[in-house]
Amino acid sequence: MLMAAVPLGMVISIGSETRASIWIVRALVVGLCAMLAFGIAERWPRRLPRRFARWVWQVLALIVAVPLGALLAYWLTTGGAPRFAEYPARLIGFAQLTFAGVLFGAWIAMVAIVRQRDMLAHEQRLAFERERSELARQALDARMRLLQAQVQPHFLFNTLANVQALVDTGSAQASQVLRSLIAYLRAAVPRLNDSETTFGQELELVRAYLELMHMRMPDRLQFTLNVDAAVLELRCPPMTLLTLVENAVRHGIDPSEDGGVIDVSAQLRDGRCLVRVSDSGVGLQRAGNGLGTGLSTLRERLQLFFGTDAQLRLAAREPRGVCAELDLPAQSTAT
Repeated sequence: MLMAAVPLGMVISIGSETRASIWIVRALVVGLCAMLAFGIAERWPRRLPRRFARWVWQVLALIVAVPLGALLAYWLTTGGAPRFAEYPARLIGFAQLTFAGVLFGAWIAMVAIVRQRDMLAHEQRLAFERERSELARQALDARMRLLQAQVQPHFLFNTLANVQALVDTGSAQASQVLRSLIAYLRAAVPRLNDSETTFGQELELVRAYLELMHMRMPDRLQFTLNVDAAVLELRCPPMTLLTLVENAVRHGIDPSEDGGVIDVSAQLRDGRCLVRVSDSGVGLQRAGNGLGTGLSTLRERLQLFFGTDAQLRLAAREPRGVCAELDLPAQSTAT
């Protein structure tokens, strides 16, 4: 409104005996009063009658403020009371200033109200998008935890079943295996509820798990671990690598009379993390069509964690065995 006051004062001064500078001052005073009334009406009173719109109250406040501002402007520029009865020209100028102030002020006010509504609508859209994103994140997190809750007992019961089989056979290594299992579970269980982990932490659990299984069947299980150092700090869902290894033991090596070898490798290539867990066990056909609950939930957990940018592939090996491959985006813990 103050920006429009200067050209308004210059227009009114055309044909007037009063200097243009005085008219500009008067227009600025009127504009300032109108702007203050408009701003006050925006915040006060806090509550209006339900059918009385806030913008109507603001426009009415502006209309009232313009003639009062014009009176103040004349009082400042004439050295006191304007004495309109004695100076008809002042009364005409007052009427012109008031009419122009109401006309242009109301127009500017409506433009400001429309812009305010646009800004408010934009802020509400942003707030809605933030809220929707947060709800979506919470839903994904809840789904991830539900899947992890399904994996945890599945993994733990499989491990305990393996140890029970060793105890049932009366093996002399049963006590040592149980001690190793307790030490392993103390390290593994606290991490099961984490929302994410690293391949370095996963590798520690895989090594402990394979050593535990090797103690159970020393003549039937061998393993190798080959993971690049650059992969160790990359993010992944908990039990990603461990699920693949546990499935290789349970569905590949365990059913095989001759046992086999499990090879675990992970490499960083072209901004992607390539993970491979292969075994020389019974293979896909002899193991059946499904490889267990672990892989089915792992697929969904990878999708929730990485979106569509993660792939899990299974392939048969020759002459026997299965190769499980993960193709994941390389996301470090610092990002």
